[in-house]
Amino acid sequence: MEFSDIAAVSGKGGLFKIVSPTRTGVILESLDEHKKKMVASVHNKVSVLSEISIYTTDSEGAVPLEDVMRKIHQEFDGDTDLDKNSDADELKSFLKFILPDYDESRVYTSDIKKVVNWYNQLVAEAPEVLAEKRDATDDSSEEVAEDE
Repeated sequence: MEFSDIAAVSGKGGLFKIVSPTRTGVILESLDEHKKKMVASVHNKVSVLSEISIYTTDSEGAVPLEDVMRKIHQEFDGDTDLDKNSDADELKSFLKFILPDYDESRVYTSDIKKVVNWYNQLVAEAPEVLAEKRDATDDSSEEVAEDE
């Protein structure tokens, strides 16, 4: 599973695995232990995790959520010690540690709570998504070195 296989639905808590498209929407399955399926129609706001970014103040303007999640996993290895009941200052300092140049005027505390909740759910239900990407070019460069 990859970040492009996981979605969030506005108004629904948690994350969903994208099962398959339909003529009028998409079939989703909750990532939790219940594995409930639902059909999200065009009336639902479905956001695929690979398309979500966090605003920054640098020249790029945003950092993909996937990169932020991997950095959190690299730093905390599944145990952020945060949850939806953490206070605003703690959440802001957490994100400041992970992403020092995040745009504090455009990233709200509720957004940081979502990131923390989604991270905790991914650690519990789909930890393979957080594993480091392998670079395909590394394998090919080894082959070239062997041929010479």
